[in-house]
Amino acid sequence: MGAIAIAEPNRAVIDERAHIIEGLAAILPGENLITDARELVPYETDGFTAYSRVPMAVVLPETTEEVSRILAFCNEQGVAVVPRGAGTSLCGGAIPNEDCIVLGVAKMSRVLDVDYANRTARVEAGITNIAISQHVGENGFFYAPDPSSQLACTIAGNIAMNSGGAHCLKYGVTTNNLLGVKLVLVDGTVVEIGGEHLDASGYDLLALVCGSEGQLGVVTEATVRILPMAEGARPVLFGFGSSAAAGACVADIIAAGIVPVAMEFMDKPAIEITESFAHAGYPLDAEAMLIIEVEGSDEEMDAALARIVEIARRHDVQTVKESKSATETAQIWKGRKSAFGATGKIADYICMDGTIPTGRLHEVLPRIGEICRGYGLRVANVFHAGDGNLHPLILYNVNDPEDAMRAEMAGNDILTLCVEVGGCLTGEHGVGIEKRDLMHHQFTAADMDQQLRVRAVFDRKGILNPGKVFPLDAKIAAESELQAA
Repeated sequence: MGAIAIAEPNRAVIDERAHIIEGLAAILPGENLITDARELVPYETDGFTAYSRVPMAVVLPETTEEVSRILAFCNEQGVAVVPRGAGTSLCGGAIPNEDCIVLGVAKMSRVLDVDYANRTARVEAGITNIAISQHVGENGFFYAPDPSSQLACTIAGNIAMNSGGAHCLKYGVTTNNLLGVKLVLVDGTVVEIGGEHLDASGYDLLALVCGSEGQLGVVTEATVRILPMAEGARPVLFGFGSSAAAGACVADIIAAGIVPVAMEFMDKPAIEITESFAHAGYPLDAEAMLIIEVEGSDEEMDAALARIVEIARRHDVQTVKESKSATETAQIWKGRKSAFGATGKIADYICMDGTIPTGRLHEVLPRIGEICRGYGLRVANVFHAGDGNLHPLILYNVNDPEDAMRAEMAGNDILTLCVEVGGCLTGEHGVGIEKRDLMHHQFTAADMDQQLRVRAVFDRKGILNPGKVFPLDAKIAAESELQAA
């Protein structure tokens, strides 16, 4: 992750940029086109922060028509476009290059329509995740996916990365709650995929778009599923003597056919970091902790928790602390939601995102610790235990190039381990820049070639979010073959 030398642009390049900016200015009002060097700096990176590049310009359209005109112009000029929601990506999914345009959707943030009878909401893609639940909450509904960054992250980014959250165990990730999108293709064509009905005829293009990391088109509107709030919800803290015991408990709960609304894991370093920040009442004497939440009527919750506690006892649970009030519930979840921010107050870190079969948690968790210790690094584990979506936070010194390199190597080893035990490279953060060179561990050359061919159907020039997802050599080989054809 060292510095990359950048040559000074020559006169021809300067003239070309002036032409591009002039063309964009003809499409957008002045305040929605950013070209000043200082004002471009906030867009040079995203939540990944390991790399940064100041883009040529930033455009902030307010309508689908403006997005269409921007993409048509950039496609005609051969200018790369990096779609951006709120920039909370943790894998470098929204990091630009110097010769690209960043297309931000933050000004497209309205709720367009809510159909409570059919349980749907149609929103603009720049709306924040939590704003949907806030809008429909007064009528007893909510939007289920809840990433930890939901206060800031947008639906556009959620769709790009197929984001999840703490409650995705029961309600699913974005793809399970997305019914339709308005998508602007690279040539400016506007298409609508899916809609307010449960299923669409023909190929399931919606599933293709969700998780495509902005490489197939720019989503400007989304129709999402909203759900009625449960009668009640109750989280319980379980403290264990080891991470392996907590992992085995998770596997047995799932094997028993019990599906809590959420099962979140923290190891001792994560417990200590978060408790000092949020004062949520976490068990500081535990080596590992689970937050398990059930919902329904009091009788339903009592019955589910009785079965869960019984299973936890088989794994030598040390602490069982049940929330007794709405205030305690809010505090428990405040701690979990603030875990990444709390860790950032004490150290720099890389947040990994890999997924494994839940039955392998008790094997993989100790191995993660061994990998990080082998590089002389500390790790704090915070993740969605119910679906095996791991988020090890590897602590390092960003100002020490060797330390940063060790952190990156440790992260690569952890993700490779996830694949080796039957999992995958990402659960909800996406591939972006961070994992693109690890794709060959999960996919064969033929697998990636087919994915690149699908992408080329939508964007033959490869100008949408270039340099992400696929190893650069695989991309070049596929493009050469397509050009020869």
